[in-house]
Amino acid sequence: MTKRLPVAGLRHVALFVADLAKSEAFYVDLIGMEVEWRPDEDNVYLTSGNDNLALHRAPPNFQAQDQRLDHIGYILDTMEQVDAWYAHLKANGVTMITEPKTHRDGARSFYCKDPDGITVQLIYHPPIAGWKG
Repeated sequence: MTKRLPVAGLRHVALFVADLAKSEAFYVDLIGMEVEWRPDEDNVYLTSGNDNLALHRAPPNFQAQDQRLDHIGYILDTMEQVDAWYAHLKANGVTMITEPKTHRDGARSFYCKDPDGITVQLIYHPPIAGWKG
């Protein structure tokens, strides 16, 4: 086995979206990300400060079943924030998949759908909650 090089973590996800404006509004207005860069009318890059989410307008021949993505997740700093986020997103008409649940490992999370039906998890996970890198 060859020696592995260290990585600093997974902090970038790129998604194909059907309606760029609707997806941008979800991630900016509801989740709270900020626009980092808009290179053209088909792409926008968002950030929470320590990550990067690229939204790319899906090409006309794109088929959602081509994707293998299960979900993307946002880390929360406290367990109480999970319930507050659930209430916030539900009040704004976001499709909820699950209600908040505390897991055996002490994590607490729920799942919802973004405008393209991509599953989004909001999670308090003790080993990395509050980590600012």
